[in-house]
Amino acid sequence: MMTTADGVVDPGPAPSGSKTKAFLRLVMIEHSVFALPFAYIASLTAMFQLDKNIHWGRLLLVTICMVGLRTFAMAANRIIDREIDARNPRTAGRELVTGAVSVKSAWTGALIAVVVFLGSAALLNPLCLALAPLAVVPMVVYPYGKRFTNFPHAILGLAQAIGPIGAWLAITGEWSWDAVILGLAVGIWIGGFDLIFACQDVAADRAEGVKSVPARFGIAAALYGARGAHVVTMALFAWYAYATDAGFFFWLGLMIVAAAFAYEHSIVTPKDLSRLNRAFFTVNGFIGIALFVCALMDLLVRGLTL
Repeated sequence: MMTTADGVVDPGPAPSGSKTKAFLRLVMIEHSVFALPFAYIASLTAMFQLDKNIHWGRLLLVTICMVGLRTFAMAANRIIDREIDARNPRTAGRELVTGAVSVKSAWTGALIAVVVFLGSAALLNPLCLALAPLAVVPMVVYPYGKRFTNFPHAILGLAQAIGPIGAWLAITGEWSWDAVILGLAVGIWIGGFDLIFACQDVAADRAEGVKSVPARFGIAAALYGARGAHVVTMALFAWYAYATDAGFFFWLGLMIVAAAFAYEHSIVTPKDLSRLNRAFFTVNGFIGIALFVCALMDLLVRGLTL
């Protein structure tokens, strides 16, 4: 600790533990709950079709891959958007804006995360390693998307669709159209709730020239778009259930998800965005976990061995 020339006490470098916590806040590590359940659904369904046994080592590597890639994506997003974030009242408190995390530290964390992702992919199988670099591309393109297209939500959806497809490849080493159906469902689902989330930044986005559906077409249009996306999501989930011969519990899960979607769209309206965070974080987190639990129960009842 030292005193600066103007008499202010400088606490000195932050402890490494504080830096780590700040980085984890930066990448919002808890939001892995949105993507991981669907990677697990794909992995476990692939294992069921392969030999009806859970391969815990591969499941661990899938988890590391998913968390590693998502961490890289979030860090890159925050780094690329830091100047925009600084001018938006909602995001002005983010760690790169306040200085809680330095740009150098953020890049270091991002590079470590992508190395972990690539290393885990290499341990899975050659096809995963060969395709892994392609999965990184949309993660970097997405934050730039809001600078050149009114539909950056679609880029985010594409990035998120990779998860279930990659998870299936991780287990079998072979392409699966069933995984593509699930991936599209997840991508359109996440793209849809990103439309809802972007509604809170309309004024700031228009002032800064940031592009999005609500900024260009209005909040009402964005919310209608989100509803349409989630109708398509339900259709794709049902198609996936049919394609994989899912049983009662998976279909029960789809009924729960449909009810959650209905609730989500009932609490957010063009004239009332006060419950937007509940719709975005609570409901969508619940959707992933609920469907995973039901899918797991379904697979276990049908013969998946722990």
